[in-house]
Amino acid sequence: MSSEDEFIRHLMGFGLTEKEAQCYFHLLKYGPKTPSPLAKALHTYREDMHRTLTSLIDKGVVRPSVDSPTIYAAVELETALESALRKHESELHEMEQRKRELEELSRQQRFRAADEVSTFKVLKTIKEIVGAAIPIILHSNEEFLWIAPKEGLQLASMFGVNSVVQELAQRGGKTRGITDITYPMIPLVQEVLDIGEEVRHFDGYRGLFYGLFDKKYCISAINIDVKHVRLDEPATMLYTDDPVYARYLVANFEILWQQSVPAEERIQELLKQGPPQADQ
Repeated sequence: MSSEDEFIRHLMGFGLTEKEAQCYFHLLKYGPKTPSPLAKALHTYREDMHRTLTSLIDKGVVRPSVDSPTIYAAVELETALESALRKHESELHEMEQRKRELEELSRQQRFRAADEVSTFKVLKTIKEIVGAAIPIILHSNEEFLWIAPKEGLQLASMFGVNSVVQELAQRGGKTRGITDITYPMIPLVQEVLDIGEEVRHFDGYRGLFYGLFDKKYCISAINIDVKHVRLDEPATMLYTDDPVYARYLVANFEILWQQSVPAEERIQELLKQGPPQADQ
């Protein structure tokens, strides 16, 4: 991996999408530019470049000029990273508020019998995650919902998850998934489309990743910043069959589903653009 690729990967760790990180890096390296030369340098459309720049402005890492034509400049790296950290702190505060609300909703529920008490278990490696997910899918009959990054699709392809999902479809079950589709992900996304899954693209998604089975069993991410997709790789996820948490995840998924676009449309868009310059 080149130093440029490494730099962009670290920018993505601060909440930028791949496109945003490439754009911000280009502005840092080559100085302020208007959208047209930026779009040409990054091998994308002018309209797509405008969307990326608008998002970067919202995130506080790019600033536009006040004159016309508008020239876009990268905010100093230290300032941009501080802005990203503040955004993450705000998101964490929001998640803590949701957690308190969820706990309050849980307290309002009626007491359940001992055999209905929810189970909570922390899964600490990819092997444990796969070992928990496959049996649940094998016993599911209705619907499997997932929101996953590229690593999640790699995991499903490499360790047999896609095979049992295909069996779910043969039993009459349905699978829907959401991910942020980039050019290198096309084969992984096409693989799950080919086994009958419905997949949608959510540009720049950086929220909670999870799998939800029959609207009851949940495996949600705590830390999945994996370096290598292998069975002994550390990755922390929470398993639970808590119905309150399941309802929350279902509601969250349906909102995102309405806001996303079909994977087929996104793939066609990426194929028209061609591979990013770094991949050529």
